Amino acid sequence: MPLSLAPGRHGGVRYQRRQEVDFVIVGSGSAGGILARELSVAGFSVVVLEQGLYRRAEDFEHHDDFATMVKTPDRALTGSLDDDPQTFRASEHEVAAKATGGPVANYARTVGGSSAHFTGNFWRLRPLDFKERSLLGDIPGTGFADWPIAYQELEPYYTKVDWEIGVSGEPGPFDPPRSRPYPLPPLPVKSSGVLFEKGCRALGLHPQAAPMAILSRNYNGRRRCYHCGFCLGFGCEFGAKSSTLFTTIPEAEATGRCEIRTGATACRVPTDDDGRVTGVAYFDSDGREHLQRARAVVLSANGAETSRLLLMSESSRFPHGLANSSGLVGKYLMFNGGSSARAVFDEPLNEFKSVQVTRIAMDFYETDPERGFYGGGGIDGRWIDFPVTFGLGGLPPDAPRWGARYKRMLGEYFNYTMDMTTHATSLPVASNNVTLDPTHKDVYGRPGIRITYRDHDDDLATMRFLRDRGAEVLEAAGARRVWKQPVRPQTSTAHLLGTCRMGDDPAASVVDRYHRAHDVPNLFICDGSSMVSSSRGQPTMTIMALAFRAGEHIARFASQGDI
Repeated sequence: MPLSLAPGRHGGVRYQRRQEVDFVIVGSGSAGGILARELSVAGFSVVVLEQGLYRRAEDFEHHDDFATMVKTPDRALTGSLDDDPQTFRASEHEVAAKATGGPVANYARTVGGSSAHFTGNFWRLRPLDFKERSLLGDIPGTGFADWPIAYQELEPYYTKVDWEIGVSGEPGPFDPPRSRPYPLPPLPVKSSGVLFEKGCRALGLHPQAAPMAILSRNYNGRRRCYHCGFCLGFGCEFGAKSSTLFTTIPEAEATGRCEIRTGATACRVPTDDDGRVTGVAYFDSDGREHLQRARAVVLSANGAETSRLLLMSESSRFPHGLANSSGLVGKYLMFNGGSSARAVFDEPLNEFKSVQVTRIAMDFYETDPERGFYGGGGIDGRWIDFPVTFGLGGLPPDAPRWGARYKRMLGEYFNYTMDMTTHATSLPVASNNVTLDPTHKDVYGRPGIRITYRDHDDDLATMRFLRDRGAEVLEAAGARRVWKQPVRPQTSTAHLLGTCRMGDDPAASVVDRYHRAHDVPNLFICDGSSMVSSSRGQPTMTIMALAFRAGEHIARFASQGDI
């Protein structure tokens, strides 16, 4: 039978709302779920506020790609846009339009957050990512900056993610230094991986096994992947996906000091006369407002939700939003670039089974000045569509969309198609931001998330460059037909980065190198919003490593009475 992870199964305590706890954490995803464990194991009382449900592994058995990818009903992981509207505009001079076809900021509302439904690609940043501003110089019109920490400082925490979360893989030719090997071997290669290797080697590129946060073997009491094929956008019915839902959250509950409080939608972080936070106000699932008091608060809700909460928490002391003396809360939003090429082959590939990705190439990771633009990233060979989404958009652009020929092409292409997906940088631009929508409100009366975003020209150039390289690999692999997907400005994302960036200068950042807010000594912010640069397309492992590091330092501060 699948694992059962109902609330309290692992010894989770239940605190009275009026009882002051040591920490309130907003969000239970890649960062919040780790911080919950680190702080409760260190001996502190913790309440985690999660707006979504506490789903068990068996709740993910339904492989309904229409509901998950297209319909987005109330029961889907991403929630309802009717209950919590989002708006988008490409420029601050435009009136933002309400999203209807799907969320702009695409994240899961469930215990485990988006780590419950991610693909599982797990790349480390490289040493150069932390100091690109020093290496390359300024890029006009951007907030291009170095991180306040280096790769060497984060490496032990990357390794901690490998071993405590569970990552399958093996080192590749361009990987950064690592202090321990992977705990698990790579997942079995798929047809797309074999063809990817063939095409890459024909072009002199260097394919490698994809590091994945999915178990290739049983590990730490969890079951290995059973290759059902429903990873991207779905929760794992076997518990093989290395989400905080299956790893750190049960361990946090088992301490008897951590409560995961679901159906809790944060609306404000109040402060006292000294400017210190006193807890978090939230709505329960019945719409009643409560205050959970705490000695310190950690925001780990993602780059959009964390920014919204800070901006909603304005006061006479913080007139522009909590922790926003720099004016940078919500600014420098980064999506990560993405593009793809697709091909059909003569032989069946059976790509609908197993994980999305088994092989990647990092030959184009670094910025090459000869290209004439900033940016780089990786390419992977994969299966990208499920049956319904393939039928809606998986065929070549000149294919019919209805009728007998359309049905015939579905049969000819579905089991013979693979994708080259690229993962790229995004430059930090101040006008790309998260703000409060002045018109649209959610069911609790909170202002909706308004996202303003336009890809920098270098980002679009990088997407086209990597897409073209992917098409070349498909050609070299012997594809019968290759087509390139158009590169268009992005209007939605699952990567919400940079909106509360870390730094040593309070005038140019929101949190310090330990994720403490410059303006508020007992407020910490740790999620994708802390990142200074975008990574090369796969930020989740870095978010987890930052959370392990932040948890260690926050626990030390608390033990020393320094919060």
